[in-house]
Amino acid sequence: MNVLMFLHDAYGRHGGLARNNRDVLAALSSDARVDTVVALPRIPGQGEEPRPAKVDWRSAAGQGLRAYFAEALRASRALPVDLVICAHIRLLPAAFLTRILTGAPLWLLIYGIDAWERPKNPLLAWIARRADLVISISKVTIERFQSWAEMPENRLRVLPCTVDLERFRPGEPDPALVARYRFAGKRVLFTFGRLVSEERAKGMDEVMQAMPRLLAEFPNLVYLIGGDGPDRTRLESKARARGLAERVIFAGGISEEEKVAHYRLADAYVMPSRGEGMGIVILEAVAAGVPAMASTKDGSREALLDGKLGPLVDPDDMQSVTAGIRAVLSRPKARPEGLDHFSIESFRRRMSTLLDEIQPR
Repeated sequence: MNVLMFLHDAYGRHGGLARNNRDVLAALSSDARVDTVVALPRIPGQGEEPRPAKVDWRSAAGQGLRAYFAEALRASRALPVDLVICAHIRLLPAAFLTRILTGAPLWLLIYGIDAWERPKNPLLAWIARRADLVISISKVTIERFQSWAEMPENRLRVLPCTVDLERFRPGEPDPALVARYRFAGKRVLFTFGRLVSEERAKGMDEVMQAMPRLLAEFPNLVYLIGGDGPDRTRLESKARARGLAERVIFAGGISEEEKVAHYRLADAYVMPSRGEGMGIVILEAVAAGVPAMASTKDGSREALLDGKLGPLVDPDDMQSVTAGIRAVLSRPKARPEGLDHFSIESFRRRMSTLLDEIQPR
């Protein structure tokens, strides 16, 4: 089986979308029925990150729109294509053209806010409804996609995100990081994600709003925000305005090499969000043994198995947010049972089951 995959980014890039695309490519490559996965990235990424041997990574596709379509045509003519996967709704025109040329089924992968509302371009909505399967990382995203797409239920699937349980493991805080942030003797809240002003969806504002009340109970409390983006200046100003300049620490971008160590610094991972398709960062934190809190308003609740792995809060209710933070701070640092649901092995089994619909074993 030969797969042609249209994607925004994966290798050499950060963020949940890139990470999930890498997981999909790895799962496809692990299936014995798959011979080649030709991947066409809009952003090729930096560096030489290892890739599965079956992945034919066409960096030339990232040289502009014309190059992208040219590479798609070249790939569709060079080998028999058995499956077309589109991993971003904005790439559907190129993927649909390939489907027409090859006759192969088209799968659309959707992640979160990319598919929650009807695309402004009517062509994208028209093509989306014609995908043979629409596969989402969460039930929430499926529901919001369906609010405008109204596709038959038998063409919808859920493929939850995965977490590397070997890499993200509980462990002691790194003394060098404790010294870097001056966290000795502190209780640490942590949130990690892009700081993007038009979204403001990670819940960092709400955590800062809850901090003054919590400091009365936890006087040694600090809040570490990992990640960077254009909203950092506003968030820093908000911290100063609330008298939290010494309590809210902005780590900036965190390298993959230091990611696990940053989770281990935290006593609680807090994300009362509104715009998460699911929340890979929550899975990573929980796998690292950090008690985590998520939201009732988006897909992050599914990362905590609807409350089985940690408390859920309403980000529009400050009493709920404050109580949720208090609850996770009271929990011991330990990996909870149930994370096998998100293991790499489980992800690959689910992908294999999906491939059964193309080529039964």
